[in-house]
Amino acid sequence: MQTFKPFYIARLPRILFGRGRLNEAPALIAGYGRKALLVTGKQSFCGTPGWQSFVDALAGQGVAWQHCTVSGEPSPQLIDDTVSRFREQNIEVVVAIGGGSVLDAAKAIAGLLPSGDSVMDYLEGVGRNQTYRGPSTPFIAVPTTAGTGSEATKNAVLSVQGPDGFKKSFRDECLVPEYAILDPDLLATCSPALIAADGMDALTQLLESYVSAKANPFTDALAWSGMQAVKSGFFAAWRGVEPDAGDGRAAMAYAALLSGITLAQVGLGSVHGLASPLGAFFPIPHGVVCGTLVAAATEVNIRALQAREPANPALLKYAQVGRLLAGDDALDDQQARDALIALLADWSDSLQLDRLGAYGIAEADFPLIVANARGSSMQTNPIVLTDEEIGEILARRI
Repeated sequence: MQTFKPFYIARLPRILFGRGRLNEAPALIAGYGRKALLVTGKQSFCGTPGWQSFVDALAGQGVAWQHCTVSGEPSPQLIDDTVSRFREQNIEVVVAIGGGSVLDAAKAIAGLLPSGDSVMDYLEGVGRNQTYRGPSTPFIAVPTTAGTGSEATKNAVLSVQGPDGFKKSFRDECLVPEYAILDPDLLATCSPALIAADGMDALTQLLESYVSAKANPFTDALAWSGMQAVKSGFFAAWRGVEPDAGDGRAAMAYAALLSGITLAQVGLGSVHGLASPLGAFFPIPHGVVCGTLVAAATEVNIRALQAREPANPALLKYAQVGRLLAGDDALDDQQARDALIALLADWSDSLQLDRLGAYGIAEADFPLIVANARGSSMQTNPIVLTDEEIGEILARRI
C-alpha cells in the first residue's frame, strides 16, 4: 500500500485552457475594474493582428488601459520604474500577455502598485529582507510561450546581469495570478528555436519536480501527466507542420502549466540551481540552460544516488520516466535510466541547443558558478551534490 505523508498545496490560479480562450479575457478583466495595465513584450503580442481586436474588445467592455513593454529578463530597476510610472493611475487590474519574463515582471508590478514599495525591499537573498504583506493588484496571466509556467507560480524572477549580477525571486502567495488563461493559438508565432528552449525548460521542470526531495503524490500525478504531454506533442510543436503542430502546441501549453504548478509546490533541482548564477553572470537564455544541462545533470544525479543513497525513491522515478519517454515498458530499471540519459542528450542535440561555451562560459568560471548554485532549487535536488559533481555537470556541456 502506498504511504501518504503530509503535504501542503499552495494557492493556484483559476485556469482557463483551450484554443480561443483569449476571447474570454476582456470580460474577465472588466470584472475587476475599468482601468487596466497591459504588460506585453515589445512584439510578442502587441505586434500581431490579435492585438487590435483584443484592445477593441476591452473598449467594448468599458475598460480603459495603459500599456508597458518588457524586453529581456526584467530587472529590479524596471519594476521600480514601472511602479513609479503607474502608481497614481488607479490601476485596478494588471494583465500580462507574453513570455515568462513578461509574466514575471507584471507579477511584481501588480504586487507593488498598491504600496509603491521598491522590489528590493522583498527580493530574496539580495534585498532588504522585509516581509511582504500585500495586497497585490488583481493579476491575470496570459502566456504566449510554453516554458516557464510562471502563470501558475507565486514568484517573480528578476535579474541583474554582469560580474556582480544575480537572479532572484520576489515570492509570495499574494502574487499568484487570479486567472491563468492558456490559449495554445498564441504559441503559433513562436519560432522553432523558442519552442525548443521553452519546451526543454518545461520538461526539466517536470522532471526535477517529479524527483524532488519534497515530491508528493499530488505533484507526481501532475508532473507525470505533463511529461506524457511533452512526449506526445513537443516535436510536433517544434516542427510546426499543421495540423499536428496545433495539437503539439496545446500539449506543450498544458505541460508548461503543469510544470509551473509542480515547481511552485515542491521545488526543482540541480539544473535550476545552476540556471540562477549562469543567467546572472552570462547572457544565456534560461531555456537554453535547461536544455543543454538536463542530460548531464540527470546522469550525475543518478550516479550520486546509486553510490550514496541506493534506496532513494528518485532512482525508481528516473527509471519510470525513462520508460515513458523511450516508449518501452520492457526496459529494466537500469536500462530505463540509461535510456533517459541518452534520450535527453539526443533531444538537446536534435533541437540544436547551444553549449555553454557559445555564451562565453569557460572552465575558469566554474568556481564562481558553483559557489552561487546552492539556492532554493538545489536544496530540493534528490541528493546533495558535491562541488565536484556540480562542476562536472558544467564541464559536460562547455
